[in-house]
Amino acid sequence: MKNPVLLLGGSGVVGSRVARTLRRLQPELPLVLAGRDGAKAAAVAAEVGGPTTAIVVDLSREDLGLEPVAAFSAVVTLLKDPWLNSLKYAQGRGLAYLSFASFAFEIGPELAHYVQGPERAPILMLGHVFGGIGTLAALHFAREFLKRVESIALAGVVDPDDQGGPASQADFERLVQQFPSALIRHDGLWRWVEGQDAVREIVDVTGVKRQGQALPLLDVVSLAAATDAKSLRVDFAARESTGQGPSTELIVEIAGEGHDGERKQVRVELVDDDVYARLSAHGAALATERLLGLTGEPAPAPGLYHPESLLEPGQVLRRLQELGVRVRRVVS
Repeated sequence: MKNPVLLLGGSGVVGSRVARTLRRLQPELPLVLAGRDGAKAAAVAAEVGGPTTAIVVDLSREDLGLEPVAAFSAVVTLLKDPWLNSLKYAQGRGLAYLSFASFAFEIGPELAHYVQGPERAPILMLGHVFGGIGTLAALHFAREFLKRVESIALAGVVDPDDQGGPASQADFERLVQQFPSALIRHDGLWRWVEGQDAVREIVDVTGVKRQGQALPLLDVVSLAAATDAKSLRVDFAARESTGQGPSTELIVEIAGEGHDGERKQVRVELVDDDVYARLSAHGAALATERLLGLTGEPAPAPGLYHPESLLEPGQVLRRLQELGVRVRRVVS
């Protein structure tokens, strides 16, 4: 049996859903849910079931406050670690590492740690919309554009009261207070935008127009490198309350030249009947499986990865549908 996966922030809104998805995908995989509140982590661990335990960690310590004999197979960091001790802990022990909560403007320190020790551990940067699902869905449907992909726009649409847990709220407070600009690509140029330049009209799955706000997520750099699309952005919008329970939408819009050389547009809608944390958790769980080599392929060698480096887009879409995500494709 593998050593357990250490889920830092595993009792939070996203983390608890990552644990549930991993338990569904890998019933025998040992999990350790780590947080500051031991009682809360223990309660979530009992709910997740299977070989799941809980511990208390201190991210300000280089050993995370863990016993020297503690052994793990991977470190999955689902909250912002301002000290990066979780990354150093993983590198020092050669453990696969997943970074979930870094915006595009703050990945420099993580990259520097990789540069100093590229042979130590596989590091997956997953600061993408919905845990990489947006990028992977876009790459799957971009295969229809044999000639050229001109633009890709991703959009999340969530309920107005879907604020996530304390970690997610802290992420957005950090974003607004420290760096209120978003990274986009427009006509081949990289731009940091704010104000009206960061606003875009989004049509949700019901046909209603919403005002979206661009975010500095890593999808734009992943998709630029993979497709060379000249225009790229990621936005989030809120709908009015429906009173029908939570729902999360991911909208992927791609324009370019199809196999016949004619201009083509594809719109794909992914819908999940829960808060946005669950769709994000599905992405993080699928990525963790792949880091551990549990999907029929060898675990990745030490290196620096984005989700499209490790996960096959079509397979991810199939597994998301098995997890209850609805996928609808529209061509115009």
